[in-house]
Amino acid sequence: MSYVEGFLMAVPNANKQALRESAAKFAAILKDYGASRVVDCWGDDVPDGSVTDFRRAVKAEAQETVVFAWAEWPSKKMRDEANAKLRGDARLQPSEMPFDGKRMIFGGFEVLHDSN
Repeated sequence: MSYVEGFLMAVPNANKQALRESAAKFAAILKDYGASRVVDCWGDDVPDGSVTDFRRAVKAEAQETVVFAWAEWPSKKMRDEANAKLRGDARLQPSEMPFDGKRMIFGGFEVLHDSN
C-alpha cells in the first residue's frame, strides 16, 4: 500500500494564482523525490461546524480559503527520505509561500482502504 502525507492551510483569496504556481513547483520537486501523485484542492464547500471544522483547524480568516492537499508516496520510507532531502533543497524558499506556514497542519497517513 502507498503512504499519504496530507496538508491543510488557509490561503488569502487574493493569492489563489500564486498558490497554484507554488503548488505546481512544489509538486514537481516532490515528484523528483519519488511522490507518485500530488493534489492541491481549493475549498469550495467547506461548512462551519458546531464544535470544530477545517476553517478553525487552520484559523482561517474571513478573506481566506481552506486548501486541502496531499502527496502520495510508494512507502513511508520513501516519504521520510524525501522530507530529509527537502529540508536542504535550494529550490524551496519559505519566504515565497503564498500563505502563513505557521497555520498549516500536516501529517502522514497509512492507507487503510483504496477504492482503485
